[in-house]
Amino acid sequence: MNAFTRFLTHALPVPLACTLLLAGCAVGPDYKRPDAPVSEAFKEADGTAGTADATTWRGDWKTAEPQDATARADWWKVFGDSQLDALMSEVQISNQNIKAAEAQYRQAVAALQAARAGFFPIVDAQAGASRARSASGNTLNGQSVTLGATWEIDVWGRVRRQVESSEASAQASQADLASALLSTQATLAQSYFLLRVADAQKALLDRTVADYAKSLQLVQNQYAAGTAQRSDVLQSETQLKSAQAQQIDIQITRAQLEHAIAILVGKPPAALSLDADEFRAAPPLVPAAVPSELLERRPDIGAAERRMASANAQIGVAQAAYYPTLSLSASGGLTASTLARWVSLPDRIWSIGAGLAGTLFDGGLRSAAKSQAVAVYDQTVANYRQTVLTAFQEVEDNLAAQRLLEQEAVVQNDALRSAREALVLVNNRYRAGTAGLLDVLTAQTSAYTAERTALTITGRQYTAAVVLIKALGGGWHPQALGDATTGSTGDAATATVGQR
Repeated sequence: MNAFTRFLTHALPVPLACTLLLAGCAVGPDYKRPDAPVSEAFKEADGTAGTADATTWRGDWKTAEPQDATARADWWKVFGDSQLDALMSEVQISNQNIKAAEAQYRQAVAALQAARAGFFPIVDAQAGASRARSASGNTLNGQSVTLGATWEIDVWGRVRRQVESSEASAQASQADLASALLSTQATLAQSYFLLRVADAQKALLDRTVADYAKSLQLVQNQYAAGTAQRSDVLQSETQLKSAQAQQIDIQITRAQLEHAIAILVGKPPAALSLDADEFRAAPPLVPAAVPSELLERRPDIGAAERRMASANAQIGVAQAAYYPTLSLSASGGLTASTLARWVSLPDRIWSIGAGLAGTLFDGGLRSAAKSQAVAVYDQTVANYRQTVLTAFQEVEDNLAAQRLLEQEAVVQNDALRSAREALVLVNNRYRAGTAGLLDVLTAQTSAYTAERTALTITGRQYTAAVVLIKALGGGWHPQALGDATTGSTGDAATATVGQR
């Protein structure tokens, strides 16, 4: 028997001492993370999914890139673009959606601090002075100063469960902030690379329009010399004007993307201007992690898991309502009828007491509250499992996209080389008089279409790489879910999110 137990059993009445000894109890279920559907390996990671011949894909693609490509916080640096790096540095500082998520996290932290206040007594002070006349005509004066305290003993763990719930909610909000940041960064990267696709397509159209203009001038000269027909001139003009229309249209796309990037970095569109540039390198192939690690790397999964923990603790809060509450109160102070007595020795007053209060009948209110808490928990479990399934789908989708787009790019580049070679041959035949203008126009259109398709595929490869990194969790890690007030990593956070 320790000193505290001896104090309780000797200094306090037996029923009160027994009640205080129960203060270590906490009613309600202890949290245990439910199972989630996790596969042993990604279906699309081996490069053979959906193909009849596994040899059509080089199976060592994952080792061709640094293995820490998605393990760094600054995941976008794998693209090696300094302009993108500069834009990313502004997102966390200036993006308004991130600011809103950060403010929501601070609200959750404040709610946690409010819940923790339940562990401590409430202390209040009062001071007053009065003057009154009795029926007999006597004047009565009074001055008093009192100090009081009340403390609800957390016998059944209601406060502890509420703190547990609030802490998990704060951690979920912290993961929401990480998820919002990752989503905004991914959107910025996608918008940036689409803008670079537009730049490359604009450069292609500039060259194409110049070539078509030369062809039109040649046909006009031939028509003036009587060696070409008017229909040849009209066909060449149609081809040129169509290319010029696309040249204008691509500028609309680029302007809108530039405006979107400005908003993402927290600036009005007029305050941001990006010079035209083209792709500097091939998009990286992002290696996939082990499927079970996805539960650790995705902040949205972390947020869903923490909401389960919060809802589980609320069941304990609802169950604690079935039990009586124990409150301790104490007060003390000084009172005097005249100012002179304050100089000497005023009258001292004090009181101390304890009370039990419980509800005998509430018409099923507590039962309904507990049923509601259980239902909320079941909902968070379903949401968690659905979040996990969606995460695996996103990874599989983009693994397939990355793999198949690389194959498509190889085939399309072959088609582009053939189209260019065919254009050279047709031009030579046209100059020699063995091919008609229609053959030249067809070859020019085929070469232009093949090159524009190749640029579109490259842009899709960049998008697939960005979305795959996002689907794998970017640079987020569950160690970020630490103590909401100190910033340190809490044991509950690392254990329940699934630390390796």
